[in-house]
Order: sequence, then structure tokens, then C-alpha cells
Amino acid sequence: MTRKLTIYFICGAGLGSSLACQMTAEDVLNRLGLDENLEHEAISSTPGLRTDIIVSAENFASQFKQYDLDPAIKFVFLHNIVDPDEIEAKLVPVIKELSEKSA
Repeated sequence: MTRKLTIYFICGAGLGSSLACQMTAEDVLNRLGLDENLEHEAISSTPGLRTDIIVSAENFASQFKQYDLDPAIKFVFLHNIVDPDEIEAKLVPVIKELSEKSA
């Protein structure tokens, strides 16, 4: 049995768009039979996160560069954070890649 991956959904305040993205991703992953640990948080909390994947809107991409993060963390940047097709196309391959490595 492979371990569950931890996926954080990040936005400015950690309340609105990150939660909406998390909920959409949860629907996508449930439909595909993928069971991972999903959390949401503010970008200011990013330095203390222990996670496998960070999902965020494209407009936050440059802000992550200011933090000294674990280089093993994979990033997924979305144009439309509540588009299930984009989430499936961008997030699911990263989940599968990391799941294969930890198997």
C-alpha cells in the first residue's frame, strides 16, 4: 500500500479560493478513485508546510520564489482554480508520478 500524498491548496488568505480549489480537486480525485490528504492554507504559511504537492493559481507562482522550500515539493499552477478538467490534466499526472516513486 502506498502512502497518501499531502497536497496543499494555497491562496492569499487561505480561506476562499484555496478552499474552492480543494473542494473541486476532491471531487475530481474521488471520481478517479484517488485518496490523498488535502489541505488549504495561506501563502504566508508556505515556509512551514510539509507537503508533497502545492496547488495554486498562476498569479501566485512568482511569490513562492521568496521562500526557501523543500526542492522535492512539486508545484501545480492553475489558470482556473475551479476547472475540474484543468485540475485533472495538471494535478493527476503529478500524483501518479509521485505515487509510483513511493510505491
